[in-house]
Amino acid sequence: MRVYKPEWQCTFSVNEGAEESADWKQRLAWQLRALADRLEGSGRTLRIDCNVIPEVSREEVDTCLGKGFAVTQGLLTQLAHQAACEGVMRDARAELFEEHPQL
Repeated sequence: MRVYKPEWQCTFSVNEGAEESADWKQRLAWQLRALADRLEGSGRTLRIDCNVIPEVSREEVDTCLGKGFAVTQGLLTQLAHQAACEGVMRDARAELFEEHPQL
């Protein structure tokens, strides 16, 4: 009887700047990205390195990244909602947030 063993590998990393071991080309590229961020005045530049074996199509990778960013947006929206509610509560009922309430 033959045993089949599927093998796969996926590495995924997100960087916001040049690593310490980066060569001059990578450092220059990150300096240009930082300059572009400052010129635009908003946003955040990320570099995504994704290596999947066996290879999947670029379209499939893009679909997965899009879904991941949609989940991220949902989580950030929840955090913003919670922060807004806490701000309202701190304003309306500051005594609930005192470190040492008076008894």
